[in-house]
Amino acid sequence: MSGRQRAKTVVRLEEARQSAAPKAPDEQPPVEADPLYGVVLLKTALELKRRKDGTVEEILRDVLARMRIPEAEFRAFLEQQGGLLQALGTRCR
Repeated sequence: MSGRQRAKTVVRLEEARQSAAPKAPDEQPPVEADPLYGVVLLKTALELKRRKDGTVEEILRDVLARMRIPEAEFRAFLEQQGGLLQALGTRCR
């Protein structure tokens, strides 16, 4: 090579590898998180702090009804998040 030439660089791209463990067929597709789900959690927490009567379940249902969010979809989202509702403290008051 003369002083002005550069060595050519050859780059080999690897093919994308598939994950080793395929998804289970009974596994449900992930629920798309609605931006309002965080608002539901915040409003539920504020209601729990404000109200002294009612259970967590009742308060959550009230908030979901007021915000017109389907309860089944919200619960599927919570299950996908690893049972976040249990972490919030689902207990009778």
